[in-house]
Amino acid sequence: MTNADPQELAKFSELAHRWWDTESDFRPLHQINPLRLDWIDAHVKLAGKRVLDVGCGGGILSDSMARRGATVLGIDLAGKALKVAQLHALEAQTPNVEYREVAVEALAEESPGSFDTVTCMEMLEHVPDPSSIVRACSSLVKPGGWVFFSTVNRNAKAFAFAIVAGEYILKLLPKGTHEYAKFIRPSELARWARDAGLDLADTRGMEYNPITRRYWLSADTSVNYMIACRRPA
Repeated sequence: MTNADPQELAKFSELAHRWWDTESDFRPLHQINPLRLDWIDAHVKLAGKRVLDVGCGGGILSDSMARRGATVLGIDLAGKALKVAQLHALEAQTPNVEYREVAVEALAEESPGSFDTVTCMEMLEHVPDPSSIVRACSSLVKPGGWVFFSTVNRNAKAFAFAIVAGEYILKLLPKGTHEYAKFIRPSELARWARDAGLDLADTRGMEYNPITRRYWLSADTSVNYMIACRRPA
């Protein structure tokens, strides 16, 4: 059984042709990408690193990490999104990035300990068993390497901001992008990471001002948040 929700894959495949339209449904991803890219780069110094981007979609983060000097493999199970990522890499002549349709658990069995850094951003809240993804990411990173996750907290504020405001009022995302029951508390994600042999190194929240339409990183993890983990050397 593949750890993927067919409805989720269909949803993102249907939107695949709009991944690189910065005014499309994926506008928020384009807006937050410089923030998360700089945060990752500050921890690992991407230049010269071998990086795996899990749940890469159309390749927004994968492409930007490759342009920072990393050698990047982006993986996903949404075939249409991967084709968009591959086409963009060709058109933009992005160096050192490739894409592959494979489950992260399967890749972990095939190539354990192969990457200096693993990223898994905005993906855990879309799969049936997120703890399995965390274990696979831990298996794929080298000792001393870094693993980064981002997702959405599960509480009343997150429901109000991410679903009610984000999808219905401000229309930042398509309706149905998120399911509240799949949101993940930071304590849960931290526990899965520890159980997978990772040490929690840093946590950051991400906030949004609908008036200025600006995103920024903060200490507030009540809605969107990222965690940085390290596999002991």
